[in-house]
Amino acid sequence: MLTIDLASTTPLAEQVAQGIRGAIARGEVRPGDELPSVRQLAADLGINLNTVARAYRSLEADGLVRSARGRGTRVTADVEERTAKAAQRTTGALRRAITDAKLAGLGRRAVEREIRRQLDQLWPAKAR
Repeated sequence: MLTIDLASTTPLAEQVAQGIRGAIARGEVRPGDELPSVRQLAADLGINLNTVARAYRSLEADGLVRSARGRGTRVTADVEERTAKAAQRTTGALRRAITDAKLAGLGRRAVEREIRRQLDQLWPAKAR
């Protein structure tokens, strides 16, 4: 379902959460689908189970999943049902990412190419 980069400066829990967010956004997992257990995903990825638990808590705080002891963790949010608050948070994150890209010396065309690449992963041509 997802991969992580042990050499990345992005914390592992954030990589796991982002990977699951992406899978939800791409429709690879849908509302009602059960995610792997914390223990299973940690074993699959070769990371500490507390790291996966932290990622799941982050996703739960964002309203994307719901965990129930003994019942596992299920996807709860439909991509199309995001709240205005989430939209504002996302707009702010995009603004910061684009600003960071400019400060890192990336040119406008390079940023636009990367944004297009990311958009195409989430909205393939056949879905547009």
